[in-house]
Amino acid sequence: MLDDESKPIARRRFFREGLLELFKPLGRTLAPLQRAAEQLGALEEPIAPPKPVRHWLRPPGSLQEQQFRETCSRCSACVNVCPAHAIKIDFGGDQGDGLPYIDADVMSCVLCTGLSCMSNCPSGALQSTLVDYIDMGVAVWNEYSCLRSTGQECTICVESCPVGAKALILNEGRINVREGCTGCGVCQHDCPTAPKSITVLPKSAR
Repeated sequence: MLDDESKPIARRRFFREGLLELFKPLGRTLAPLQRAAEQLGALEEPIAPPKPVRHWLRPPGSLQEQQFRETCSRCSACVNVCPAHAIKIDFGGDQGDGLPYIDADVMSCVLCTGLSCMSNCPSGALQSTLVDYIDMGVAVWNEYSCLRSTGQECTICVESCPVGAKALILNEGRINVREGCTGCGVCQHDCPTAPKSITVLPKSAR
């Protein structure tokens, strides 16, 4: 038998244990709700948008894009020997993703005699290639912004193409890009419209 002094302690223990039993089902109910709330909160956190893929015009003789990225040593040899100063490298990585690239609006590849960028590449990222087989990309003509769409007889892109009729011809008033296009970017560089009416689609974007 409990004495009078132990009765309050026994009562408190009884009520405490009773309350614990009472709240057990409530705890089991709240746990999934808490997990759901945590998942909902995670969904509400801002999700960074995927980084847009940018395609860069690479020097002549370049390997396929992924292989080029893995092989190029970023030594700048191709940049240093380019007589047209068309090949650039941005070590900050903003332009060209830190690898050699050509911005045809600034200066295009002129398919110079000797193509020194290829023969001076120590890593093999640029392979020696005959002019007829160079594939940097392909020119794309935008008829609607071309001066020819306004009745002007502009043929600057055709006349300036270093490959000639193998790459660009005027056919029935339209600019036709042919299989011989090397993607050098001379047509884009010399096009007088803004934005350019003929641009090079880099081979990595095809």
